Amino acid sequence: MNTARAMIYVQHLLGIGHYKRAELLALALDRAGIEVDLITGGMAVVAVGTGNVRIHQLAPLRAADMTFRTLVDGDGQPLDDRFRAARRDSLLALFADIEPDALIVETFPFGRWMMRFELDPLLDAAAARAPRPLIISSIRDVQQERSAERNADTVRRVLEQFDAVLVHGDPDLIPLESSFPEADRIGKKVFYTGYMAATQRRPRPAARREIVVSAGGGAVGMALLQAAIAARPLSAARGQTWRLLAGHNMSETEVDELRAHAAAGTIVERARPDFRRLLAGAAVSVSQAGYNTVMDLLSTETPAIVVPFAGCGETEQSTRARVLAERGRVQIVAESDLTAEHLAAAIDRALAAPPLKPPKVDLSGMPTSARLVKGWLAERP
Repeated sequence: MNTARAMIYVQHLLGIGHYKRAELLALALDRAGIEVDLITGGMAVVAVGTGNVRIHQLAPLRAADMTFRTLVDGDGQPLDDRFRAARRDSLLALFADIEPDALIVETFPFGRWMMRFELDPLLDAAAARAPRPLIISSIRDVQQERSAERNADTVRRVLEQFDAVLVHGDPDLIPLESSFPEADRIGKKVFYTGYMAATQRRPRPAARREIVVSAGGGAVGMALLQAAIAARPLSAARGQTWRLLAGHNMSETEVDELRAHAAAGTIVERARPDFRRLLAGAAVSVSQAGYNTVMDLLSTETPAIVVPFAGCGETEQSTRARVLAERGRVQIVAESDLTAEHLAAAIDRALAAPPLKPPKVDLSGMPTSARLVKGWLAERP
């Protein structure tokens, strides 16, 4: 019997959270014995520990800024019809060459509608191929708020084009309907996997000394890192080491600027592959509230302060942060309230608080996703 083959499409536009979640899904399928081709269309990301997964890089594109209204190519130039056609043709050629038994599309049709110039032809090609592959949507726990018209279009596409929707979350924490009001209309196609955490919970170290401040991929984290540098002399933790992790999307000029303003005892460095180990040993974590960072927080007992990205109408991180704050897992400092004084006070509260009792959250997203996809493939002729 031939080994089943899956093709995963992912497009990250600003940060790298979408890519990292797709990378974990690819690794989980690989571990389950499925051949995996991961197609990425964002700016290049260094892959870490992807096993036998084959990674294919399309001509990269990204959002010009945090409004997500304009897409630009790798050189920062607005997309033209020639670029779109070349990307579309490259993607279709990959699909024809791979001949996947399962096509997994990250986020769409719950988002990434600006990528329809290549996703519509890809889905049409999948529907027309015989035998038709499984067509699956892979989405995070919280969806960005959309108009009623857009939600209705999403439902229509799920019902007409997709066999299943993998929701990488825990319904006991954040059900899909809390951010996607039409969820009941696609209920039979929705499968919760648990959260896509790279590791399960880590034991609590005997000593926690550092204040770890991270900004994910770094595309919109400069203000947070600047506030942390200014907060240190105002905090009771001023005598401890503060470690600031600048994401790889942050420019060298910005990193140099942070280092120039950092006092002795404040370390400014690039994001590290051992982030979860640093986090598990930290006295306090300060971060945004992106999916992957929150998964790392949920796998530790580290006291946490989150500053959800809320620019240009973004609601995803704020929704996730609010739920975790209600469960006593994090403190929130709103972007609009991000000052050195507010951040220092939040850190001091976190240091003085009693030990955390983390909420029970399903972190089995990797093996559960693989089990579901492998089971569906086994049921097909």
